[in-house]
Amino acid sequence: MLKPMEWVRQNCLWARRLHLALKGMGAAELLMGEAVALGIERNAWTREDLVLSTKIFFGSMPPRGSSGYVKSRKSVNRIGLSRKHIIEGTKASLRRMKLKYVDLVFCHRYDPLCNMEEVVRSFNTLIDMGLCFYWGTSEWTAQQIQEAKGVAERLGLVGPSFDQPEYNLFAREKVEVEFAQLYPSIGLTTWSPLASGVLTGKYSKGVPEGSRLSLKEFKARPDYKYFMRLAEQTEKLRPVAAKLNCTLGQLALAWCLANPNVSTVIGGASNEKQIEENLGALEVVDKLTPEILKEIDQIMGTKPKLSRSMAQVQYRLRPLRHKL
Repeated sequence: MLKPMEWVRQNCLWARRLHLALKGMGAAELLMGEAVALGIERNAWTREDLVLSTKIFFGSMPPRGSSGYVKSRKSVNRIGLSRKHIIEGTKASLRRMKLKYVDLVFCHRYDPLCNMEEVVRSFNTLIDMGLCFYWGTSEWTAQQIQEAKGVAERLGLVGPSFDQPEYNLFAREKVEVEFAQLYPSIGLTTWSPLASGVLTGKYSKGVPEGSRLSLKEFKARPDYKYFMRLAEQTEKLRPVAAKLNCTLGQLALAWCLANPNVSTVIGGASNEKQIEENLGALEVVDKLTPEILKEIDQIMGTKPKLSRSMAQVQYRLRPLRHKL
């Protein structure tokens, strides 16, 4: 069987196409389906080897040029967490990827317009239909997750098993403080481990042309100067990375993976070299001893402290159950 990176090297054209297609509504899933099928055909993997997921909330319109695509309209039935959109949206995602099922389905956002019982029942319907094995959330608060778990417990149904929060050396409070009382009953698939590339160190000496921070829309953001200050802070980690014989990006990724409550880290890459560098972080995780982690905390100064008010919130979350 081909190793994953060998497959990427032999199909680097497809890898570039995938990166370019991420902006297309649903187009990335079409290409992901092609990748899964091609990998199976070339004995790189079997379907059972893969853990595939999709997200439901914002919806997707057909790719540009397909029949039914209307640029100026977005159906209200193609957004949110109604029973209709959860089931139809998941089926549409599976059709695009040419799959019979996915392993995981995420609620991409919390929907204040939908009753929690409807949401919980609808995701259990997906499981009963064999369209997924587990469901979870993305960017929900601890209280919202606890409410869903309480509803599921009351109804004898399956509750959310995971969430997808932002987590990196600059964004730590949600994972390390707010969610503290949810572990170990929930797993985490975290995003933005490199803080929009800042933690790779590539912005320490200015903004390279063609990078994310060089884009006009990024420069217009009110937090642009804040990102540049973070770049200066990142540079202080370089001696630690040198000590571990790794890059700053690998150090940042490994730091996320070293958290025992994090099961998966979503890393971004725009070329094969970046993919290989990201995978190299796996070899750094075991080098992050308690002493190294403490040194990183002292350098960054971003470790959140549990305030009295947050402690009270966590105490109230512990016995929270959905009430009739």
